[in-house]
Amino acid sequence: MAELKACKVCNISREKHYGLAVTSLDQLKIKGGEALGFSPSASVSVVLEVDGTIVVDEAYFMCLPANTKFMLLHADEIWMHSHQVDGGTAQPCRKSTDLEVDGKDTVDGFESWRSLAEQLRQDLASIILLSEADLQSLIDVPCSDLAAALDFSQQKTQVLQDTLQRMLDRREEERQSKELLRLYLKAMERESTWDPQEDSARLDETDGVQVEAAAGFRSTTIMLLKDKKYPETRLSNEELQMVAGHGVEVMMEVLGWDCERTSALVQACESELSKRLQRVQALQSLSAQNQSTSQPHTERETRAKRCKKHTH
Repeated sequence: MAELKACKVCNISREKHYGLAVTSLDQLKIKGGEALGFSPSASVSVVLEVDGTIVVDEAYFMCLPANTKFMLLHADEIWMHSHQVDGGTAQPCRKSTDLEVDGKDTVDGFESWRSLAEQLRQDLASIILLSEADLQSLIDVPCSDLAAALDFSQQKTQVLQDTLQRMLDRREEERQSKELLRLYLKAMERESTWDPQEDSARLDETDGVQVEAAAGFRSTTIMLLKDKKYPETRLSNEELQMVAGHGVEVMMEVLGWDCERTSALVQACESELSKRLQRVQALQSLSAQNQSTSQPHTERETRAKRCKKHTH
């Protein structure tokens, strides 16, 4: 039986909060949707309530600590910080997000990093248990503030923040490599069972979906491009191709940025896409080398068996 994981869920307005025990990310969507009153047929996405990080990977979901708070969104909903709800007129919700560290009240999304800093101050080895959202929150803290909370020198704190950034980048690279390997294996499997007639029929069925995707970006993609550091590392291959294909002028209208900033983003996406293609080519080359080295080995075994048979 799969192990149960304690979670908390809320809706986009943060007016409804529920505690759940689930065994998987899919079960969180189903049970959380039922608790929040979503339609069973509704498309639901899961993000971290604290910073809007999109949760799509099952392994990442299982690595998050117990009682992590998630926000469930409909397809057309976009995560916003609690102080942005209702056009900025609503105050940050303090019902279930208040913490107290060293006698100071902390509000989720503003001072919650202090509890993480206290955790590291007591046991620096606990850094390996931090989620990506926790890592990002500690990276974003001004070095002087984090140094004071940890009782470190600013130089030592800067080294720590650089280490946290490398950890965050490594996790992202590992996730991308895993996704590239999955796509490569899927392509190899499809190649071995390719049927031209069936492939043509599938293309006819998905023409409408492709045309709809080409019309614009999803709201979650726009959110990543605008709000995240190094957004190119968080986009899928298809999304990177869309950014590179649209070019600077179109992306300026989509994002509302100036030419210089938009050009830098497009170049970064093109560079990231090129790196991923190089990784796929490296995987293909490695696979070809493995096949070429295994074939001579098999031939040597065959010749050895024949010689042994003739000797007898």
